[in-house]
Formats: sequence, C-alpha cells, structure tokens
Amino acid sequence: MRLKDIKALPKGPTHSITIDVRFSEVDSLHIVWHGNYIKYMEDGREAFGRMYGISYLDIKKKGYTIPIVKINCEYKKPLKYGEKATINTTFIHTDAAKIIFLTEIFNEAMELVACGETIQIFMDDQNELCLEVPEFYHQWKKQL
Repeated sequence: MRLKDIKALPKGPTHSITIDVRFSEVDSLHIVWHGNYIKYMEDGREAFGRMYGISYLDIKKKGYTIPIVKINCEYKKPLKYGEKATINTTFIHTDAAKIIFLTEIFNEAMELVACGETIQIFMDDQNELCLEVPEFYHQWKKQL
C-alpha cells in the first residue's frame, strides 16, 4: 500500500506531541540524521497508544504483539539542533488485522518536515500471524 493510498483511507483520532531536537540526534551538519525521523514516528505511536489505551503494553497484556511490517518516511525539510518538532500521529481505519498510522512532523514554524506511515500486524502469543482482527481491537475501534 502506497502513502497516497493510505491517505485516502478513513482517518481516526490524531494525537500530537512536541519534542526538542537534541544534539545527539543531529549529524555533522547539525541537521537531524534521517534515521531519527523513524524514532520520532515511534515516539508518536507510543504517545498515541498511551493516550488511547492501545499501547504496546496494553496489546501485550491481551496476548498479542504488533511488529512493524512496513515503514515509509518522506523527507521534506531538515530539522536542526535546538528546534522543537511537533509529531502528529493519526490512526487510519482499515478492516484488516493491522494497525496503520500516518505521521506528520512539523518544525516550529509549522512547516511539514517529514511524513510517512507505519503498518503493524497482529501476532498471537505463539508468534503466529493473525488473519482476523482480535476481538479486543475490534471493540477498541468501535469506541472511536
């Protein structure tokens, strides 16, 4: 599934966090190293999960894990050391047994610096792929 296809799916709630760009996250040009945007996406997913009761630990307590099977990040502008960044994480509705998040990262001027998506699948406590939506997740989505 391509980013433009994911953007066309129905959107659910969005959660935003603001982070400080730390010195350890930049390269010799004092711009954020590209791999750290993936970490920022993770920060956004974790904050979303805590906010909406679907954190990694919540899912683990239900007997499932949700490994990432696809991640995409499009870089638009660099973030620099000392700046603040806002990470918007949006839940994307799908009927499949997966979790899709759309992430947008903005600089202090609210200019889009990066965007992308992650796709996570459900695996049961035997590390088997779940082809059907787990009941707890189905109920969670109904509450949205």
